[in-house]
Amino acid sequence: MRVILANIVAIYRRELQSYFASPLAYVVAGVFWLLSGLFFVFILNVTIQRVAYADAAGYQGAIDAPTQFLQSFLGILSSIALFILPILSMSLYAEERKRGTLELLATSPVTNWAVAIGKLLAVVTFFITLLLPMLVYELIVLTATNPPVNLAVILLGHLGLVLLAAAVLSLGMFVSSLTDSTILAAIFTFALVLFLWIIDGVGQEIGGWIGAVFGHLSLLKHYNNLAQGILDSSSLILFGSYIVLGIFLTAQSVNVFRFQRS
Repeated sequence: MRVILANIVAIYRRELQSYFASPLAYVVAGVFWLLSGLFFVFILNVTIQRVAYADAAGYQGAIDAPTQFLQSFLGILSSIALFILPILSMSLYAEERKRGTLELLATSPVTNWAVAIGKLLAVVTFFITLLLPMLVYELIVLTATNPPVNLAVILLGHLGLVLLAAAVLSLGMFVSSLTDSTILAAIFTFALVLFLWIIDGVGQEIGGWIGAVFGHLSLLKHYNNLAQGILDSSSLILFGSYIVLGIFLTAQSVNVFRFQRS
C-alpha cells in the first residue's frame, strides 16, 4: 500500500509540475479568470441595482440578494468550466500516446490505477487553484452583507463545483486515453459532458422511470443541489461514481493498449 501511495504521489507531482510549466495552462487560467471576473462584476452590479430598485419602489418583501448572487455566480462558473475542463483533460493521455511514452507507462511497475489517480489529482488541483481567487472575492463580498451569508453554504457550493470538475475530468481522462489527438479528445469530452449536462431535460420530456433514471444521471441537477446549499447524499454518490467510473475505464483502456502492443 505504501508503494502504491508513493507511486501516486510521484505521478501527481510530475503532472502538476507539467501544468505549471505549460503555456496552455496559463492561457486557460487567464481566460478563466478574465471571464469569471467580468461575470462577477456584472452579476454583483445587477444584484445591487435590483436591491436598490426594490428599496426605491417601497417593496416590503424580503430579498435574499447575497444568496441570489452566489447561486447566479456559481451557475456562471459551472458554465465556464464546461468549456475549460475538456481542454484541461484532453492531453492527460493523448500526449502520452502521441509522444510514444504511453507504452512505457503501461509496462512500468506503476499500476494503471495509480497513474490514473495521480493524473486526475493533479489536474483537479490545478482547477482548484483557478477557483481560489474567485472564492476570495466571494468571501469578501458575501461576508460583508448584513446578515452575512453562512460560510458553510459558500463552501458547499464550491465543493459541488470541485466534485463536478473531478467527475468531468475523470471522464475526459478516459476519452483522452482512447486517442492520440488532443483536439478529438477535447471535442468528444465536451460532447459527452454536454449530454450529461442536459440529460435531465431529456428525462423530463420522456417521463416515466426512464426519465427518472436520466434525471438521476444529470450533472446539472446534482450540481444545482449543492450550489443551493443542499447537502444531498445522492449527489455526492453520483459525482463519486462518475469519478471512479472514469478512473476504471481509463485503467482498462491502458490495459487494452498494452495487450495490443504485446
